[in-house]
Amino acid sequence: MSRKNHFYNFYSPLFLILTLILSGTVEAQNIIPKPVSIVQGEGVFELNDRTQIYISEESEELRFLGNYLNDLLYSATWMDHSIHLESSKPDSGIFLVIDQNAKFKNSEAYKLTVTPSTITISAPASTGLFYGVQTLRQLFPVSIEHNKPSLASNNQKWETPAVEITDYPRFEYRGLHLDVARHFFPVEFIKKYIDLLAMHKMNRFHWHLTEDQGWRIEIKKYPKLTEIGAWRDSTLIGHYGTDEYDNVRHGGFYTQEEIKEVVRYAGERHIIVIPEIEMPGHSSAALAAYPEFGCFEKEYHVQSTWGVFEDIYCPKEETFEFLEDVLTEVMELFPSKYIHIGGDEAPKKQWEESRLAQQVIEREGLKDEHELQSYFITRIEKFLNNHGRQIIGWDEILQGGLAPQATVMSWRGEAGGIEAAQMKHDVIMTPWSSNYFDHYQADPDTEPLAIGGFTTLKDVYHYEPIPEELNEEEAKYILGAQGNLWTEYMHSGDKVEYMAYPRAVALAEVLWSPISQKDWFSFWGRLQTHFERLDILEVNYARHYQGSKP
Repeated sequence: MSRKNHFYNFYSPLFLILTLILSGTVEAQNIIPKPVSIVQGEGVFELNDRTQIYISEESEELRFLGNYLNDLLYSATWMDHSIHLESSKPDSGIFLVIDQNAKFKNSEAYKLTVTPSTITISAPASTGLFYGVQTLRQLFPVSIEHNKPSLASNNQKWETPAVEITDYPRFEYRGLHLDVARHFFPVEFIKKYIDLLAMHKMNRFHWHLTEDQGWRIEIKKYPKLTEIGAWRDSTLIGHYGTDEYDNVRHGGFYTQEEIKEVVRYAGERHIIVIPEIEMPGHSSAALAAYPEFGCFEKEYHVQSTWGVFEDIYCPKEETFEFLEDVLTEVMELFPSKYIHIGGDEAPKKQWEESRLAQQVIEREGLKDEHELQSYFITRIEKFLNNHGRQIIGWDEILQGGLAPQATVMSWRGEAGGIEAAQMKHDVIMTPWSSNYFDHYQADPDTEPLAIGGFTTLKDVYHYEPIPEELNEEEAKYILGAQGNLWTEYMHSGDKVEYMAYPRAVALAEVLWSPISQKDWFSFWGRLQTHFERLDILEVNYARHYQGSKP
């Protein structure tokens, strides 16, 4: 037997399970993301029909959390647990406690203590309590994930091991992106997507709403954005250059009421929704609806293929008025501090050929079209800043000069993020090599069609968001990271889930758990139980690492 094979057998599934049993109960050691500290206690807490839930203060957030926990428990156990305001602490029950006197690392931190008679989650704010509940659900048997009580086994014991967990996130920004412009996904799926983010303690949902291939957000002042811009006549179904199309009309959009519902739903789960409205490029769909905001009198089309197109907003006053009107309605829908304005892949050919664009360059004393893009982005930033918001842009916004308060999302590797952090700008890392979940994750010959690339689960898990090039002070500007799902070849929610999971699970641990605890084999072992939860939740995850050698 080779040394390599001996090494893999040492970390076989049986060995890992035995290790977990010897080091404590399996449930306590299977938590993802891995907590900062787990101290095993003695005995177990058994849930029964007399168990009640207590909240430490009367508030909308705690009342929601109590009901959320009750729904989670009831859907599996058929036990309804009444919720009470704690006046004097009883001898038994589940306690959700806001404790602003204790020392916690940050507002997302929590402490979870399980004894044979009580479960107590304490935190300085409701966000930490919510994350404590996510950990608690993983202490219970996986059957807790059933959404119908009749699906759980009659002889299931609803026990959780005695344990004390202290936990808090490493990064403040822990995100996942979804492109709904290349392919549209209904609100029901968006909510499931958000539920999975919440389960993994992710706190940002980056909603990519506009593109060359479709405009997905209702803007009441400009109805043609969705009447025309939300629909395309056909869709490329093969790789770029194959000219294979389905000849089927595709489209859809979210009404403002639907968006409010998604934002509310996410907010209850402590997830901030960050909308993206692309500019100045990736604007074909908008220009197909309102061609007067382009630089030339021409017919624009909602694109049916992928790639980068020359269509671009013209930097005239009418365009800025249009975009400010759009962003005003966007801000009314999204309370997020950040509004993502794209800024990527904006070809300058039309600006080079436009007399009006050249006049703006001359009038503003700009050197070239790259500085014109910086001027464009800076004007939008100033408008949003005046309304108490800040912009995020892809790393191309560095070209021609970075807008004064912009946050950079570094996708073309880490160079853009490094440059921005050294300029004392906040950065969200999302390099394509490790954080693009539209890439293939296994042998392309045996995988469903994808846009290209190759990013395995192990690649994601070994990603480190803080580049070695940054010193300690510069590293403070790295807010965190996110995974991106561009949906050129994702026609359904099932395909999105297949591409996202379990890679998003790995990223969740990278962004939450201490770097000192990063251990691929431990993660892989815990993932085996986590797969059982995803099965019950009907998540169509990729099964390459299910029971296989890591």
